Amino acid sequence: MNGKRRRRLLALALAGTLAGALAACGGQGGGGGKDVFVFGTGSEPKTIYGPYASDGETFRVVRQIYEGLVTNEPGTTKIVPALAEKWEADASGKVWTFHLRQGVKFHDGTDFNAQAVCFNFDRWYNYTGASQSPDVTYYWQTVFGGFKKNEDPKLGPSLYQSCEAKDPQTAVITLSKPSASFIPALSLPAFSIASPAALQKYGDQLTISNGSVQYTGKIGENPVGTGPYKFKEWKRGDRLVLERNDEYWGEKAKIKTLVFRAISDNQARLQELQSGGIDGYDLVAAEDIPKLRDQYNLLEREALNVAYIGFNQKKKPLDDIRVRKAIAHAINREALVKSKYPPGAEVAKEFLAPAIEGWTPDVPQYEYNPDKAKQLLAEAGQTNLTLEFWYPSSGGSRPYAPDPSANFQSFKADLEKVGIKVVAKGVPWTPDFLGAVDSGKAQMYLIGWNADFADADNFLGVFFQAEQPRFGFNNPQIFNLLNQAEQETDPAKRVELYQQANKVVMDFLPGVPYAHTKSYLVIRKEFTGLKADPLSNEVFAKVSPA
Repeated sequence: MNGKRRRRLLALALAGTLAGALAACGGQGGGGGKDVFVFGTGSEPKTIYGPYASDGETFRVVRQIYEGLVTNEPGTTKIVPALAEKWEADASGKVWTFHLRQGVKFHDGTDFNAQAVCFNFDRWYNYTGASQSPDVTYYWQTVFGGFKKNEDPKLGPSLYQSCEAKDPQTAVITLSKPSASFIPALSLPAFSIASPAALQKYGDQLTISNGSVQYTGKIGENPVGTGPYKFKEWKRGDRLVLERNDEYWGEKAKIKTLVFRAISDNQARLQELQSGGIDGYDLVAAEDIPKLRDQYNLLEREALNVAYIGFNQKKKPLDDIRVRKAIAHAINREALVKSKYPPGAEVAKEFLAPAIEGWTPDVPQYEYNPDKAKQLLAEAGQTNLTLEFWYPSSGGSRPYAPDPSANFQSFKADLEKVGIKVVAKGVPWTPDFLGAVDSGKAQMYLIGWNADFADADNFLGVFFQAEQPRFGFNNPQIFNLLNQAEQETDPAKRVELYQQANKVVMDFLPGVPYAHTKSYLVIRKEFTGLKADPLSNEVFAKVSPA
């Protein structure tokens, strides 16, 4: 039996096993079944509870089960109503009244209402202990700042002040200051509204052991939201199954059973599609696009992302700007993007995606120049430099980095050309590459960002508005600029502030942005309805048999 034939039979056997398992939960199996849609992802979720997540693969599942007060229109960045039908602010810009949708039920049959909204916000605001770790409540801290009682003096005052249920359909949220990004931020899956009864039943407790988060509460494995799909089962390492919510308040899902299978390797995802094990997948590799274009539906996303090398300035000598600039001049970003990225990708000049207002070409730039890199290292007294370089060795494929290992190998070779010895720190995405980065354990690392909403605050504000362990610096000039920009309600002045911030950030160089990427999803032609979303916010309830 030749290798190709053997792989084919193995793939069919796996598909048959999955089909049998899915038939048991009411579907017909992946690969063309009318009642089941099987989608291949780059990794498994961390936990199916939005407030504790910051990664796209977790949010992909959360978005199908949960809803927030607002969302973005599928396929666009436009903010539209979700659980709130409309909203308005008072003259101060700090008091926001949300008029909630009537007749909405959580999956456990309890009512969605203003009390449920306030229960969730107050719960997040009152987090203590491990829940105040930036590795856990990343988005709460980047959007709302601190908690009711900060346990870390570095946490600032909270943007959130209170929530009042005026009546079952009216929730009033009061902020401590105006925020131009407050409403767009609420579209994040991190601010999904969960059933209070389920939160009380299952709990969301967690601990941190040896720097790794352990989710001891069960809400992350028993999610209860209001969305078009309900949680069915999660067999880690195998599949995560959702079922249509037939009591959904809005347009009901077309497909009865939605399955996510984590397949970290690009080539393995392609083989699963071709063998019938899955019906579609994300993050199509650049070299696979031509061969898929004719036989499948190929969906293109706009490049609202950035890939970058991050520096932790708490780890010497990365606190030396000459060393950071030397690294920037040493890496050949143009060659990498040209050889490893799909059509439409471009070299990044700054941390903000070009499609976002606030981007400017007028920033300090660092061309590929090995001789200049050597000169800067010599000036810094670092002629025999060794650096730990962290990268996701598996499960880390993202739109901004379809193949992180290939990126690492390319940059490693570039750095060694200028005399920097690289200690490879390849770590699986789960667990816990992201935890190592967010906790400040990683010295230099490959990571990136896919926009959650189309606003400069979702890039620069998330990265640099306050001190963060992953970057390890305290730069009041940058922090103040971004605080001003967040509170500025005049659109033109706000854009100017973000352009100014971009220049200051790239002069300070807390990391090296290297790519903005269009990314691609692929699904079988037997299915239709899925819209590629610039925020990777695909709504699978829209998928239907062709």
